[in-house]
Amino acid sequence: MDGKAAPKAAGEGTPTTTRTRLDRGRGALGPALELVHTGRAPTRAVLTAELGVTRATAGAVAAELEALGLIRVDAHPGAAAGSQGRPSHRLEVAEEGPVALAAQVHADGWRAALVGLGGRIVATAPACEIVDADPAKVLGSVVDAGAALLRETGRRCVGAGLAVPSAVAEPAGLALNPLHLAWPAGAPVREIFAERVRAAGIEGPAFAANDVNLAALAEHRHGAGRGSRDLLCVATGHRGVGGALVLDGRLHTGSSGLALEVGHLTVNPEGRPCHCGSRGCLDVEADPRAFLSAVGRDPGPDEGSLLQQANELIRTRYADPGVRTAAEAIIDRLGLGLAGLVNILNPDRIILGGMHRALLDADPDRLRAVVADRSLWGRQSGVAPILACTLDHNSLVGAAELAWQPVLDDPLGALV
Repeated sequence: MDGKAAPKAAGEGTPTTTRTRLDRGRGALGPALELVHTGRAPTRAVLTAELGVTRATAGAVAAELEALGLIRVDAHPGAAAGSQGRPSHRLEVAEEGPVALAAQVHADGWRAALVGLGGRIVATAPACEIVDADPAKVLGSVVDAGAALLRETGRRCVGAGLAVPSAVAEPAGLALNPLHLAWPAGAPVREIFAERVRAAGIEGPAFAANDVNLAALAEHRHGAGRGSRDLLCVATGHRGVGGALVLDGRLHTGSSGLALEVGHLTVNPEGRPCHCGSRGCLDVEADPRAFLSAVGRDPGPDEGSLLQQANELIRTRYADPGVRTAAEAIIDRLGLGLAGLVNILNPDRIILGGMHRALLDADPDRLRAVVADRSLWGRQSGVAPILACTLDHNSLVGAAELAWQPVLDDPLGALV
C-alpha cells in the first residue's frame, strides 16, 4: 500500500502490474466503496487521499469496484472550476448496479422498495394501509411486493432489511414491544422475515431493526447527520416516539439492541397513561395522536395516516390559535425530553423526524429556546445544532443499509 506513485494511471500498465496493485489494495475495497457510497469520495484523487494509498493503487481499487458493477469511474477526468493540478476521474455509484430490498412496517401500513448504493431509492411498491395482527402474514405480503419489484426491474439483490416500530432485541431479532402494530410481544420478526425472503427466492442475508435506529443510520450516511460524530435522532412517525444515537459512525444499540428508548422519558407526570405503565411519556405526549387530540380532531380511519393529518395541520394552519396552542404544548414537551438527553449524551448534532420535523420547521426558535433553557450544557455553551431530517423514507433507506453492510465490509466476499 506504500511506495511511489506509478507513472501511469491504473489501467495503463500491464495486467500483471495492475493485479499486483489490486492485491496490495484489496483490504481497501470495502473502505473505498463506503467512501463512494456516502459521497465522501467524489473523485479518485479524494479517494487516494482518504485511503492513504498511492494513486495507482487507488486506481486499481476503483477499477475492481467498477468491474463488480458497484461504481462508475468517469473515463474523461475533469478539473473543477478554479482548481489546480492534474484533473481527476469522478466516481459515482453505478445507476444500474445491484439493489437491496427494503421493507418498513408501521401502524398505518407497510411499504417495500429497492434501494441502490448511495441511498438511492430505485423502485417502490404501492403502500399498503392495513397491517394484520399476524406478523407472518404482513411480512409475507411485503416480501412478495419486493420480489415483484425485483422481477420487474431485473436487478440483482444483495439482501433484505426490515424496519419495525419496536425495540428489536439482539441476537435473536425479537420485536419486544410492537404495541402500535398489535403484534405479540417478542415476535421473532427477523426469523419470519428471513424465512419469507428465502421462500421468495431472494438472494442475500436478511436483517431487521428498529425504524428510528435505521432512520438515524440513513441520515448519518446520506442526510442531515452527515459529518456528525455524535448524532442524536428523535422522531415520531405514525404513533409513538423513538430515538437513536450514532457514535463515531456506528449505531449505539446497547448490550442487547435496546438502547435509546426515548419514548419513555417522562415529560408530563400528570399526563396520559402510557402503554409501558407509566404516565406522561414522550410516546403519548408528543406523537401525532396526542397532537390531533389536543387540536380536537378525531383521527378517523378514513382520513389518511395520523402522521399525514398532523403534518398537514402544522404546515397549513399553524397560524390558527387552536393549532398553534396544541403545537406549542407538544414542542415544550419535546424540548424537555431533548434537554434531558442533551444532559446525558452531549451530542454534536440533533436531528428530528416525522411530525417533530414539521414542528421544528414551523417554530424553530421555540424548540431551541426550550432545550437551551432546560439543558445544563445549553445554558453554558449553546445547544448542539437541531436540524430536520432531510431524507424521505429514511427508515426504508436505513433498512437497505443493513443489507448493504456486508457488501461495504467485503465487496468481493459478498458478491463473488
